[in-house]
Amino acid sequence: MRRVLILGGSGWLGRRIAERALESGDEVTCLARGESGPVPEGARHLRVDRRDTGAYDVASGDWDEVVELAHAPDLVRPALAGLARTAAHWTLVSSVSVYADADQPGADETAALVDPTNPDRYADAKVLAERTSADALGDRLLIARPGLIVGPGDPSGRFGYWPARFGRGGTVLAPETEGRFAQVIDVDDLSAWLHRAGANGITGPVNAVGDVIPFAELLSTAASVAGVTGDLLHADDETLLAHSVDYWAGPESLPLWLPASAVGFCQRSSSAYRRSGGTATPLGETMRRVLDDELARGAERTRKSGLDPRRERQIIESLR
Repeated sequence: MRRVLILGGSGWLGRRIAERALESGDEVTCLARGESGPVPEGARHLRVDRRDTGAYDVASGDWDEVVELAHAPDLVRPALAGLARTAAHWTLVSSVSVYADADQPGADETAALVDPTNPDRYADAKVLAERTSADALGDRLLIARPGLIVGPGDPSGRFGYWPARFGRGGTVLAPETEGRFAQVIDVDDLSAWLHRAGANGITGPVNAVGDVIPFAELLSTAASVAGVTGDLLHADDETLLAHSVDYWAGPESLPLWLPASAVGFCQRSSSAYRRSGGTATPLGETMRRVLDDELARGAERTRKSGLDPRRERQIIESLR
């Protein structure tokens, strides 16, 4: 029986990883405050604030696998100091945001990383976490760099905006799609791969990303899943920005829309992920599960990402 320690385990991705490990018969321990929710039934929960002195004393002993989900230096460094010596394998969940350039489609794990000059920035902190972990663990470290993680329960609401929006009917405001792409990974694919990769001793950096999808296909799939034809009103970047619509995420955004110059961000190479056993759920299947989740949570709820219906109508009326 493998002993698996998840630094987290009560949040969205961490809980999924814990569930996969339990299904495989592993002995699973989750070290977390538990403020994001309960850990899965069958897992041991060490209720600890990781910023407390001696936080890792309760997790002493040898571990077959440690999974680190944090990136803040004041969380990553003490965990390594307390646990790295007794961990046979360590998985750091990083991000494709670590790459310095987003203008090269198909770039793999050898691409240059950002220069981490500001640890308060997400990408910089992820790079620092990678470097600190590599220094402490050497060839025992897997650096998983996911793209946009999607699926039921997604707290960001980015991917779910589109099927939920089409489901409301009416004219849908969308960016121009020519030359635009999306690249997502289903949370169930990612969590299953993270567990298998740890069990198989996979190490080094791996872009954990799904298939490259034309943005137009993402929109048409969302419309199909929602059961509508999709009355779309496309607007170019300049027009959307002039109406204070944001890129990518947030309450005033059209989610997953990126500047044309970032064409490589959603076209990262998935070769290493596939070679190491990674899978990709078909887009329509993921979209259907997400729409069901959106309806269960309330499609009319206040969202973390996407345009408010009233705001969208105002923009559409002004464009017409």
